[in-house]
Amino acid sequence: MSVSAQDIEAALRAELAPTAVEVRDDSHLHAGHAGAREGRHFSVRVASPRFNGLSRVARHRLVYDALRSLIPQGIHALAIDARDSGDN
Repeated sequence: MSVSAQDIEAALRAELAPTAVEVRDDSHLHAGHAGAREGRHFSVRVASPRFNGLSRVARHRLVYDALRSLIPQGIHALAIDARDSGDN
């Protein structure tokens, strides 16, 4: 099974109740890269009040936790921009 940007967005919405979320499939930028055979590359930008007061590492952990069931289904790389509700 291949993971889509829509799958990732749905999981983030369900787990993090974001005020904003954008998921971009960047796989085409990595064509020919050895890891491209192992899964797809995505960029995620998400803002959530759940991130308030958390460090960057803690925010990333929440994103990975939200996607835990999707990662083995075909996410090779994930670039994360996780902002709290007060970040610009």
